[in-house]
Amino acid sequence: MSEEQIIRVREVMKTAFDEVDGMSTIVEAIKYMRHKDNKSLIVSKRNPDDEYGILLISDIARKVLGQGRSPDRVNVYEVMAKPVISVDPEMNIRYCAQLFERFELSRAPVLENGRVIGIVSLTDLVLKGLCESIK
Repeated sequence: MSEEQIIRVREVMKTAFDEVDGMSTIVEAIKYMRHKDNKSLIVSKRNPDDEYGILLISDIARKVLGQGRSPDRVNVYEVMAKPVISVDPEMNIRYCAQLFERFELSRAPVLENGRVIGIVSLTDLVLKGLCESIK
């Protein structure tokens, strides 16, 4: 009997992510999405006692486009999620997937020592994590 290989979030997360200020407009936020595969932006803390937020493409689609709001007149803070559920880089991807299922998440920032070091998504967990383990 062989032991199960544990794959950590750190091994599958994306380290290329974009960050935006909550006061930015949606138009400005979209311009910040420089990384090709990113479908989200981390919203910066306003001060050390604040929390990170996240803005998803789906938030923009539902709360701006779907409601006929002008993206140059809507600020990120109006449509973002905050505080955001984050994961530890040393978490087993199996538990990360369970967390995503429990809270109906598609992605989450990865925090280490109180700072965002990456983003992990369901796609990363399956394609980079699960598929690598079955090769």
